[in-house]
Amino acid sequence: MANTMQFDLVSPERSLASLEVTAVQIPGADGDMTAMPGHAAVLTSLRPGVVRVQTSEGEKDFVVTRGFAEISAESISVIAEHAHVGTEVTKADLEDVLTSARKSVEGASSEDKDAAEKFVADLVHLMDDMD
Repeated sequence: MANTMQFDLVSPERSLASLEVTAVQIPGADGDMTAMPGHAAVLTSLRPGVVRVQTSEGEKDFVVTRGFAEISAESISVIAEHAHVGTEVTKADLEDVLTSARKSVEGASSEDKDAAEKFVADLVHLMDDMD
C-alpha cells in the first residue's frame, strides 16, 4: 500500500490545492473524519470547518464552508462551495457567506429550515474559532 495519496481541493473560483498527502482530516456533515491511503471509497457532505492536510513538508489548513469530499484508496477530492487557504482567510471573507446563509434560513421551508439553521450555527462556530 502506498504511503501517500493525491489530494485535490477546488471551489467554483479556482483550484486551491493539488498535493501528495499522507492524511486529510475532513469536517464531514456527520462529524470529523480522517482519510489515509487505502481508505474505503466514501462520498460525504462537508460542514463549515477546516480541512487539515498532512504532507511530507508539514501541515496545511484550508477553510471550507460546504461541499463534498470523494475519498478512495488512492485519492481525495474536495469540492467546496467556498474555500480559502487557512493562513489567508479572515472573518470578513466569511461574512458574506453568513449573511446569505441567514437569509436562506428566513426563506426556508419547514423541511429545509433545520439544515439551514445548522449551516449558520456551524459557520458561526468556525468564525468564533478564528479569533
